[in-house]
Amino acid sequence: MKPPVTPSAQTGRSPGPGEPVGRERPADVVEAVPPATPQAGEQVDVERLGRLLGDPGLAWLVERARQRMARARPLTGPVTLSNPGEPQRRAAESLLGRAPRAGRSLTVRLDTVDAILRRSGVSPDGLAPAVMALTGPVTLHAEARDREERAWEEAYAPFGTLDAELAEWAERIRKDGLVRRLARTPEAAGPLVNAAVRALRSLPVVPPTSRATFAARHLSGAHALDEGTPLATLVLSGLRCLTGFPDGAGAEWRREAWASAGLLKDDVSSTVLSLNLRGIPFLDWMADAGEPAVLTLRCLTRHPPVPALPTTGTVHVCENPAVLSAAADTFGPACPPMVCLQGQPSAAALTLLRGLSARGAGLIYHGDFDWGGVRIATALRRSVPWRPWRYTAAHYRAAVARAAEAPDLTGAPAATPWDPALGVALAERGVRVEEEVVLDDLLSDLERQAR
Repeated sequence: MKPPVTPSAQTGRSPGPGEPVGRERPADVVEAVPPATPQAGEQVDVERLGRLLGDPGLAWLVERARQRMARARPLTGPVTLSNPGEPQRRAAESLLGRAPRAGRSLTVRLDTVDAILRRSGVSPDGLAPAVMALTGPVTLHAEARDREERAWEEAYAPFGTLDAELAEWAERIRKDGLVRRLARTPEAAGPLVNAAVRALRSLPVVPPTSRATFAARHLSGAHALDEGTPLATLVLSGLRCLTGFPDGAGAEWRREAWASAGLLKDDVSSTVLSLNLRGIPFLDWMADAGEPAVLTLRCLTRHPPVPALPTTGTVHVCENPAVLSAAADTFGPACPPMVCLQGQPSAAALTLLRGLSARGAGLIYHGDFDWGGVRIATALRRSVPWRPWRYTAAHYRAAVARAAEAPDLTGAPAATPWDPALGVALAERGVRVEEEVVLDDLLSDLERQAR
């Protein structure tokens, strides 16, 4: 009888513990051995094993056994191969010493293979050591999953340093798997999460700056937040939580979303509409004519106006250009100073309104009575303080009562922290009232303050 372990015919030495023979182990197998698992090759006659179980036609059988070992299941019972070829049937016949049953599938009992290995002396401890001698050590799936989950927890750890307003966002993206989809592995996720947290802790940017400049200052380089990168996707998701920027899609939407946190593609495409602000020659000239002026972010950051505030110290802010245009038509140079957001507050609008507020101006705001309108108002409220201008539950109910016809509300409900009753009223009535519908009321307020 040959000794339990024989030298390899090719190397002239005995295989080391766990060293595969007969064929190479699958590439996706992790090389780690459970503590109680015997080392591959111990008490195994590897030369005879290669002839007995190393036939390529038995590769499916060995792999099925290996899968059961990885799941900590016993190596007993049948395993079946559907639609076997002639090489698989011949190899099974050679192993079993008989022709397998005819049919569209090939079935071999693992108990039988285990008994053959023990009885022949090829592997006195049975099938498990033989599988490891052929394919390498086996890692239990449960252990591998535990290690991977611990690695993911370590990758997510930087989220714990975020402020409370971002904690809910961090928990949400952990549950929906955004980081896992972007990074694929915990090894790649760790640096990604760390960089995203570093960026988010520096937002919003005041005064606004280009995204490239911000990335060069706070991240790995000027292109770290380029469109389409995993980091840009993750940071954009987080900054929308900071600014309350609504859902959307497309390049223009992304540009405005970045701008809501002060990160700009450039300093001229972000603009804000104003009426009768003064402080620089251009604005003075437009105010003398009573005409609306378009201010770029470049103008606001390089030549910030120092407006001469009215005696009331109030600046009226609206959502829609139609309101500001009607005010200019009606009152011209006598109209109180106004600013129009034209939808979501742009970087230019936020820069202008912050400057006005810092100088002591009182901002009063009106927007559309719908869920999109209150989201815009909430986003503005995160950046500058304002008081409602005919923008409460009482004003909404009065407008609905006067409206001959009003379209239904659409979209998801939103909170109205300046007047919680407004959100309740919107949900109860279920109709929207646009600014243009209450234009006469807004103009009557402006008339009382007109010069």
